[in-house]
Amino acid sequence: MNENIIGINSSKGNKIRKLLKGELGLILILVVMLLVFSFLSPYFFTSRNLLNITRQVSITLIVAIGMTFIILTGEIDLSVGSVAALVGVATAFTLKQTGSIFVAILVGICFGAVLGLINGVITVYGKVQSFIVTLAMLGIARGIALVWTNGKPISQLPANFSAMGAGYIGPVPISTIIAACVFIAAYFYLNKTKHGVYIKSIGANREAAKLSAIPVNKYRLLVFIIIGCLAALGGIVTTSRLLSAQPTASEGLEMSVIAAVILGGASLSGGVGTVLGTLLGAMLIGVIDNGMNLIGVSSFFQQIVKGVIILVAVLAKREN
Repeated sequence: MNENIIGINSSKGNKIRKLLKGELGLILILVVMLLVFSFLSPYFFTSRNLLNITRQVSITLIVAIGMTFIILTGEIDLSVGSVAALVGVATAFTLKQTGSIFVAILVGICFGAVLGLINGVITVYGKVQSFIVTLAMLGIARGIALVWTNGKPISQLPANFSAMGAGYIGPVPISTIIAACVFIAAYFYLNKTKHGVYIKSIGANREAAKLSAIPVNKYRLLVFIIIGCLAALGGIVTTSRLLSAQPTASEGLEMSVIAAVILGGASLSGGVGTVLGTLLGAMLIGVIDNGMNLIGVSSFFQQIVKGVIILVAVLAKREN
C-alpha cells in the first residue's frame, strides 16, 4: 500500500517537474520576474512600459527565431550580429543611392540570404563545422561593414524610413508587429507543415533522416538561408530605429539570441526546441534588462545579474 502511494506521488512529482521544464516553467519564471520588478518600480507594470519591452525585444526575437531553426538541425550561427550590421550598412547605402525604401529593404534581405547561403554551402558541402564557419563570417562581415563605411555611420536617411523601427500603429510599436508576424509564420512552418518535422528529424538523428528519404543537405542549407534573412531583417529594423547605419551595431547580438533560444528549452545537440519557448526566453531576457534599468542597476552589474538569473532559470528546468 505504502509502495503504491509512493509510486503515485513519484509519478505526480515527475509530471510536475516535466511541466516546469517546458514552456509552463518559463511562464512561471516570467510571472515571478514581472511581480518582482512591479514591486521594485512603480513604472514597470504600466501598459506603456510593457509595450516598450516588446519593442526592445523585437529585434532579438526576430533573429532568435532564425537561430531556433539552425539549432534544431544541430548547427549554430555565431555571425548574426555582424550580418545584421553589414545588412544595415548595405540597406542604408542603397537607400541613399536609390531613394527607394522598398529597393533598399529588398537588397538588405538579399544580402542576408547570400551570407546565410555562403555559411550553409561551406558547412554542408565543405563539411566544416558551422561553429568555425560562422565564427569566421562574424569577423568577415563586420570587417566588410567597417571597410565599406570607413568606420563611420551612414546617416541622414529619409525620415519615413524610421517607421519600421521607431513607428507605432496606435499604441503598438511596428517592430513588435513585425516580430509577431515572423513568430506566427515560423510557428506555422515548424508545427503545421512536413518541413518542420523534417528539420526536427535532421537534428534528432541525421542518419535516420537520410534513411527516411529526407533531403538532409537541402534542409540544412535552407535553415542557414532562413537565419541569414532574419538576421538581415533584424539589421534593417535596427537601422530604421537609429535612422543611421552603424558598422558597429548589433555587437553581442548573437549571445542574446543564443541565450533566448537555449533558455526557451532548445538543445544545442539539435532536434529539441520550439519558437514558443524562444519567444518566452526572449521576453524573459527583455523583462530582466528593462526592470534592472528602471531600478537603476549599474550597466556593469547588469551582466552579472542577468547571467545568474538565466543560469538559475535553466537549472530549475533541468532533470535531476
